[in-house]
Amino acid sequence: MARRERVVRMSVEQPLWSALTAYRILTMLYAILLAVFGRDRYDRPWVAIVFLVVMAAWTLGTLPKVAGAVACTKRFLGADLALALVGILLTPLADFEAQHVDGPTLPSIWTAGSVLAFAIKGGWRWAAFASTFVAVANIIERGEPSRDTFHNVLLVWVASIAIGYVVEVARASERTLARALEIEAATRERERLARDIHDSVLQVLAMVQRRGTALGGEAAELGRMAGEQEVALRTLVSSGLVPTTRVSEDAAEGAVVRSVEVDDEPSGQADCDLRSLLAPHAGSRISFAEPGAPVLLAPGAAKELAAAVSAALDNVRVHAGENAQAWILVEDWPDEVIVTVRDDGPGIPDGRLAQAEGEGRMGVALSIRGRLRDLGGTAELISVPGQGTEVELKVPKVSRGKAGSAR
Repeated sequence: MARRERVVRMSVEQPLWSALTAYRILTMLYAILLAVFGRDRYDRPWVAIVFLVVMAAWTLGTLPKVAGAVACTKRFLGADLALALVGILLTPLADFEAQHVDGPTLPSIWTAGSVLAFAIKGGWRWAAFASTFVAVANIIERGEPSRDTFHNVLLVWVASIAIGYVVEVARASERTLARALEIEAATRERERLARDIHDSVLQVLAMVQRRGTALGGEAAELGRMAGEQEVALRTLVSSGLVPTTRVSEDAAEGAVVRSVEVDDEPSGQADCDLRSLLAPHAGSRISFAEPGAPVLLAPGAAKELAAAVSAALDNVRVHAGENAQAWILVEDWPDEVIVTVRDDGPGIPDGRLAQAEGEGRMGVALSIRGRLRDLGGTAELISVPGQGTEVELKVPKVSRGKAGSAR
């Protein structure tokens, strides 16, 4: 089944920019209301009016600049901080008593929005840089700073640095998560390729080795070479790595990239009757029992489940012998489909599966369990030496995995 991968951009940093946008609007309105209700204290009200009009126009006109990290440039940050500093320093010109009475500056708490923009954009170092300028401007504006002034200045400085540090930690976490998702996507792709190779190339090489050994002569040499290539390919499949992409670089721009596996089949394709995919296995040595009604699954899930059944039957032929009897039972439950494959072979000795996986024989690990895991289902193998083997495959009707998610 052909698949492609797309990426979905996520960012835990983006909500911070949204919050900053709302903060700037609300604090702009707050500063204007403070000026309106406290207009009697201004000796030069026109200074306050001119500044607040400019501040309001700047705030509303630059909303796109605080919509994300890319739009928030250094030039904007510098201009925004400069406007806040000018507002602080203009306060004594509008209110002659401002240097002697602890009261709000013209921009009031709107100034903190400029510092927060620095913190979100560049981390704690940028926040320390901006808050230091604000602290100096506040001390100059007071003339004779009081203990409350120093307290407020220190509070803004520490809070902005803390927020900047949190942003840096969030970005580092995003990069780590992006790398983990990247490795997971590569691992799943390697497992998918390994399943396909196991179901085709490795099976053919194993057959050539057996037939060549049986025929003898030049065919035996061909079988020996096929056996060597099978071992080499199994080793590559079990230990090789699929090169990862540079997807984690996007995390540095404030986004985590999640790899999502998508089926290439048309999204509007109807559900598939699982019975039609399993019925061809029925024969003189394989019995097939199924419900009287269609067993409907998403096309991707049905094909993967059928491939897992085929892998189980291949194991019966290889390990139980050509004359082994096998049974396929399909059960259609309201929330899941259960397919059981049972044989009357010699069974699997304890520890044999782990040994086979270590030797690169991934039939059970990848072709069966790997497929069911991707479907959000389970594969349970029950085997008693001398009493045959039973493989129970369970797939949910609403797939929680990737391979069956395209409907």
